This record gives sequence, C-alpha cells and structure tokens, in this order.
Amino acid sequence: MIVGDPKVFAIESQITRAYERLSLLALGFFAIHVGGRRYGVCEPEATMLACSFGEVERRLRRRGGHTAPFSTEADAGKIADAFRQAIFAEEQDEHYFGIPVLEFRSLFSSNDLFPTNSIRWAPDGDAAFDDSSYVLQFDVDDRVRLIAFRCGEGYGHDPTTLSDVWLPAGAFYKVLHQWHDAFAAEWASLPKE
Repeated sequence: MIVGDPKVFAIESQITRAYERLSLLALGFFAIHVGGRRYGVCEPEATMLACSFGEVERRLRRRGGHTAPFSTEADAGKIADAFRQAIFAEEQDEHYFGIPVLEFRSLFSSNDLFPTNSIRWAPDGDAAFDDSSYVLQFDVDDRVRLIAFRCGEGYGHDPTTLSDVWLPAGAFYKVLHQWHDAFAAEWASLPKE
C-alpha cells in the first residue's frame, strides 16, 4: 500500500503477517518516499511494524511541534551531517548552528515519556530502516520540511541519496492520517497469529 505521491512524499507499507499482540502488530515493511527516493528496507519480512505505526501516531499528536531554530538552513546536507556527527561521532563540536551539543541532540529524540521536538522520524526504533537511511521532519509555520538521506563515509551523508522537500503542512499530515487509518483497517481485516 502506498499513500501519497512518491515523487514528493508518501508512505509505503506491506503487512506480511498480522499479530494479536499490539507490541508486535504485524510483520512486513515500512518505507518513506521523499522527493522520488525510497527510504527503508522493502522486503516482506523486514521488520515488525508496531514501532513505525506508533511513530506515525506520535507525529500526528505532536503536529506543529517538530521545530528547530535551524530548520530553514538552506543546506540540507549541513543539517544531515550535523545530526550524524552530534549523535554518533566519538568527538562532537561544542555547538551546532549556534546550539550547545546536548541541546542540539535533544531536538532529535522521540519518546512518549520525555517528549521533545523529535525531529528524527526514522529510524523509529526497529529494523525498518536498516538500509542506513534517516528521515528528519521540521514543522515550519504552515509547511513541513523533510530531509532524507543514507549514511555515507564516516559520519556524513551520502550526497547521492539526499532529498530535501518542502510541502504544505496540511498535505503532509493528511498523508500521515490516511496511511494510519488505512494501515489500521488492513491490520483489523487480517487473520491474526
């Protein structure tokens, strides 16, 4: 199932097997299309889908809250590299875009117990994005900016995989709602293990 326009923004998923346990939900795959590129592992048994479904629910609940002072930085590659270095490198800069490193890191967290700006959408906690891809989401007034990429050498991004898309917030959140409802209906209609 694909919801949205893959050339701009879409969510693609497939349920291979449904489960009664909500902590598992289903086996299949979940991918995000940004700017004509697919991010995520697209194999029938790539991941359990509870994390991806839950993350879409969190994004819907926190509509407008995925913000950062550097969200309009023109160079998406600089944002991608700063994120990767601040989160994963053994040695970080003291500041990124003028923000202290610890505060900068916290902007990318996603957790119901400690809600933050949760700019990092993917990976979402399971194997869905084991293809080394990342998707960052910024709410900027009445628009959403998506920056998606795969890892490159060291802690940088692979420039050949970088997508940077701006779209109306209404259109973005409509895709999330439609995918959420379609996925829930598909899961409900399937026999469960």
